[in-house]
Amino acid sequence: MTAAANRPLRVGIVCPYSFDVPGGVQFHVRDLAEALLARGHEVEVLAPADDETPVPDYLTAAGRAVPVRYNGSVARLTFGPVTAARTRKWLEQGRFDVLHLHEPVTPSLSMLALWIADGPVVATFHTSTVRSRSLQVAFPLVRQSLEKISARIAVSEDARRTLVDHLGGDAVVIPNGVYVDAFERAQADERWTGTPDAPTIAFLGRLDEPRKGLGVLLRAVAEVLAHRPGARFLVAGRGDTGEEQAREVLGDQAGAVEFLGGISDEDKARLLASVDVYVAPQTGGESFGIVLVEAMSAGAAVVASDLGAFSRVLDDGAAGVLFRTGDSDDLARTLVRVLDDADLREQVAARASAVVRRYDWSAVTDQVLAVYEMAVAGRDAPVGEDPSSLRGARILELRRGRESRGDR
Repeated sequence: MTAAANRPLRVGIVCPYSFDVPGGVQFHVRDLAEALLARGHEVEVLAPADDETPVPDYLTAAGRAVPVRYNGSVARLTFGPVTAARTRKWLEQGRFDVLHLHEPVTPSLSMLALWIADGPVVATFHTSTVRSRSLQVAFPLVRQSLEKISARIAVSEDARRTLVDHLGGDAVVIPNGVYVDAFERAQADERWTGTPDAPTIAFLGRLDEPRKGLGVLLRAVAEVLAHRPGARFLVAGRGDTGEEQAREVLGDQAGAVEFLGGISDEDKARLLASVDVYVAPQTGGESFGIVLVEAMSAGAAVVASDLGAFSRVLDDGAAGVLFRTGDSDDLARTLVRVLDDADLREQVAARASAVVRRYDWSAVTDQVLAVYEMAVAGRDAPVGEDPSSLRGARILELRRGRESRGDR
């Protein structure tokens, strides 16, 4: 063990995406910060957030973010000279032993921090995509700065491959973490508990993002109802288009789909502990599949599209049941088969309960700390300002000047 392992570390974590509308990366950052704090380390997080948004005490809000279509989704990012100044001030005050940047090539806080900082820097890459125009555009902005990164983490093999193909270099794969015990201990809620005549199937995800697969699921509902007329589909997630989609696809059968809206972490755990099946019909762009691990931890049988990331999480189909990505007919057949076979549900759930332990935050935090130790051992001085970072600030000032004049 290194000296860093024997003393508390001051860790600065930068999240590029806004906590106003949190998603997978934000939850990862939050849970990692709290796992590190629980072990006695000092942690500060910098992330976009409005002043009115409730945030944890350890998080510094970097200001309002703007929605931008990015990598097949809508990301809420913040950028520009004012944000750069806030990032510089946070870094100066933090005097961190190690700086942990998430998605450092996303044009937001992490990219700014990478430009500004010098010292032990760890970067985690979450994105998985075959071809990303966004990464191609961003790469020239950070090409030289990427050399500052002491160690790279990818949350999955898919994310590692995206990094290698688009940015070069390599990364150690450390998965997203889940507090497995919290989901295992969750109590079923009678509102969502299925019965033999009325089994329940859950879906969680943003309703207005096509790649989350709600449309794929809705097109499978009628066939499932033909075999299981009492089946209930419980849909949780933000977005205004879900009920309209259900009416368009299902007509009079739309009542079988119940929209729960956004739900708390506690209700999510209870929902997953209640249902017979959790379905993940995503069509692409998934680097890991954290909700699969949550469902597996809660004891739900998982049915998922056969994306590479999902297949790996489900132990190549031993810890869940896979169907052909985007194929609603195959999803319907798979759901009917799983609902009809209690032994199959019990079998995959038992395998899942063993598999999920590798994703528990106790194991994931050990791996992250090992990377921190390596980064700190290679760079003795704490994180400070890169003397060349003024160049990045000048670029931003020039760009802002052109925008104010209407130049292209």
